[in-house]
Amino acid sequence: MSYNLLKGKRGVIFGALDENSIAWKTALKVHEEGGKFTLTNAPIAMRMGKINELAKTCNTEVIPADATSEQDLNNLFTKSQEMLGGKLDFVLHSIGMSPNIRKGKEYGDMNYEWYLKTLDISALSFHKILQTCEKLDALNEYASVVGLSYIAAQRAYPDYTDMAQAKAMLESIARSYGQRYGSKKKVRVNTISQSPTKTTAGAGISGFDVFFDYADLMSPLGNATAEDCANYIVVMFSDLTRMVTMQNLMHDGGFSSSGITDALVERLTK
Repeated sequence: MSYNLLKGKRGVIFGALDENSIAWKTALKVHEEGGKFTLTNAPIAMRMGKINELAKTCNTEVIPADATSEQDLNNLFTKSQEMLGGKLDFVLHSIGMSPNIRKGKEYGDMNYEWYLKTLDISALSFHKILQTCEKLDALNEYASVVGLSYIAAQRAYPDYTDMAQAKAMLESIARSYGQRYGSKKKVRVNTISQSPTKTTAGAGISGFDVFFDYADLMSPLGNATAEDCANYIVVMFSDLTRMVTMQNLMHDGGFSSSGITDALVERLTK
């Protein structure tokens, strides 16, 4: 059911890779709710995914951009405004990649050049997007910028390694830039800390199935799906949340507030 929550709103969605990704689900939901947007991803990710199929479904265009490149971001936000017919109302940052995780490096054996790459791609890109938007004056008042995070920003997960620091940095940028952008232009900046989700990126983390099941048992409502997250993002893009900013919003079925649950006790006593 559509509520036309985003009718007349324009934006940019980063990170749609395939039908399993949260950004993909969000694009479909935004389209359903009446929003117009451009899609973007790094050229290498575009070759791996199906983003052009999504663009066709949503009647939109893909503008390739490396989110770590200021030149690419300038081009992206300039062209997006031209194509969509004005300033933007929402931006989704759904970007995360760790060369150390991809190459199986343990936390005590980090390649620091790759570590910096993790931070640049997964967190600093969020600042670059916000700074580019501010310099271009690309966002309308009460526009909403959302970045996707994970609870490993606050808690230790052995196989999440340097991505944990990237997510902590992402959340810090949301607070700092949220204060600045809110004061200057009434722009909202938040992060959503999502349940472990069976996306292409998530499934690449060692031990993912184990902590997916653990989180599901620890969450009174169970793990939030990618579809659930897309719905939440749409609400954050809408005018219904126009006074919410600088927050890290837990979207995890109650996991982050649970000490232990009956479901986990039953599993452990079998």
